[in-house]
Amino acid sequence: MGKAAWFVRSRPSADAGFLVKALFLLLLCRHVDSHCKILRCNSEYVASTLNLRGPNKSSAYCNALRSYSRCTRRTARTCRGDLAYHSAVHGIEDLMIQNKCSKEGPVSPPWPPQAPAPSPQAFESLDFCDYEKRFATKHGRGPLYQHCAAFGDPHVRTFDDQFHTCRVEGSWPLLDNNYLFAQATSYPVAKGSNATATSKLTIIFKNMKECIDQKVYQAEIDNLPAAFEDGSVNGGRRPGGNSLTIHERIPGRHVEIRAAYIGTTIAVRQAGKQLSFSIRAAEEVARSFTEEQDLQLCVGGCPPSQRLSRSEGCCGGSAIPAEKAHLLCKEKLPVEDVYFQSCVFDVVTSGDTNFTWAAQGALEDAREFHPDARKLHLFQNHAACAPSCSSYFLLFLLITSIISVLPLHF
Repeated sequence: MGKAAWFVRSRPSADAGFLVKALFLLLLCRHVDSHCKILRCNSEYVASTLNLRGPNKSSAYCNALRSYSRCTRRTARTCRGDLAYHSAVHGIEDLMIQNKCSKEGPVSPPWPPQAPAPSPQAFESLDFCDYEKRFATKHGRGPLYQHCAAFGDPHVRTFDDQFHTCRVEGSWPLLDNNYLFAQATSYPVAKGSNATATSKLTIIFKNMKECIDQKVYQAEIDNLPAAFEDGSVNGGRRPGGNSLTIHERIPGRHVEIRAAYIGTTIAVRQAGKQLSFSIRAAEEVARSFTEEQDLQLCVGGCPPSQRLSRSEGCCGGSAIPAEKAHLLCKEKLPVEDVYFQSCVFDVVTSGDTNFTWAAQGALEDAREFHPDARKLHLFQNHAACAPSCSSYFLLFLLITSIISVLPLHF
């Protein structure tokens, strides 16, 4: 069943009210008639607002709303009997009022017209929508790949194999390049804790006229769809549409998206009440961004102000003691690397044993996606919770034993 690509995120003035959110929930349960193009309007609106930041954010958001409104007017004739269309129209009006946007004014830059797709025979001869073949033809060798992941707290493994534990509450971009946009939204895992976990993932595969239409994938806790927002399971009707596909590995728990046209595979998982993201991307694709696209957790890791030490609070009060967390994580992660350390940290901080599955899933993805098996395990000098607490306890016992056998002199 198709879903409209409506994505609520931070706005210049108070996010949209409860009434607007309720209206747009209707879009999630509506299959739009093929003649009504409201889903395209929704998708364009999502793409134009996901990456708004900087001093002109408010005016750019108003531009996007005016563009959205113009798009709905263009499709009014074919959509006038469609509930999703009317919900969108009313929702836009409310958002423009809340954000004090005038109805007249500039709009977002128009989307470039789509050129007629070449014939299927041309694609077959050039293998244009098969990145590996295209790259090998051009360079005489296979492409290089990179791996990034975000799981648990979240912990982020960057394309350069840096490993950070982040607080990053709210929405943060994992990727923002010429081909892909991926954003994670996080929430605190426990009251008074700096630790957070991912509750929503939004991934946009940007339009590539030779191969695919723009596609939006969105996952939330307890909702990992095996389809894009428009209900499709591939890149569309173009000759290269099958170069973008979705595969459900474990229903409701593990989805894999393969984008052969850009040499990229993405895995989305759920473990307990958190989502994880893993990607294997061609190096050329991962590095295709401008200086303005500077905030990407997969590229630069967490900003310094958002980083946490995995040894912080390891001896604090928790529903699960550090020693027990150590044993639980050891069952699934025999090597005491950063995945193991992250597992212990998450279980102690959250009191949720499902985080052991999150770390194990991230390691499985790294084993499948990372191009260099020698770099599968990372080791850092951040003490895991259980060893840290246990070490202090053992040191205390050792000192006590020594004192007990020393002669007393008064």
